[in-house]
Amino acid sequence: MRTGEKGIFVVMGISVLILIGVKYYQNSKNTEPDPGIPYFTTASKELTAEAARIMKDGKCHSCHSLWGTRDMLQAVPAPPLDGMGYFRDEEWLYKYFSAEVPQDILPTRLKPEYRQPSFSSMSEEDRRNLAKYIASLQVEDWYLEDTKKRRYEKLTGKDYIKTDE
Repeated sequence: MRTGEKGIFVVMGISVLILIGVKYYQNSKNTEPDPGIPYFTTASKELTAEAARIMKDGKCHSCHSLWGTRDMLQAVPAPPLDGMGYFRDEEWLYKYFSAEVPQDILPTRLKPEYRQPSFSSMSEEDRRNLAKYIASLQVEDWYLEDTKKRRYEKLTGKDYIKTDE
């Protein structure tokens, strides 16, 4: 290697180090604290374990995700269960799980093979425990507000202004 080539490599190396340092400095100045995971459950350990068994037996993870876990081989358009208790209460969920045809309670346009199956043949205790567990899946208020803001700004191109409803 010639002397001039060594100089070029040294200058390139120093330039890369400077760019990395500048980028690190910019990132360290512009960071906001991580607010944490927006989803949580109020269920006891016993109920959580029982619901895990019921969901495994019912193959719920074939279609639904929970805590980011989903059967990656399936492409079923089912909603994630995270935060579902914010939107549906225990009694509604129990009726839904007990229905012979769940689509009578919550209509869908999904193809029959993707529709929520009936859990009416499941024991009443299992349906109650499943409803109680799903109702315990909550979402933090700050996440809902942040999601509402991002959706508004994406759809309108305008800045979101929080209104007291």
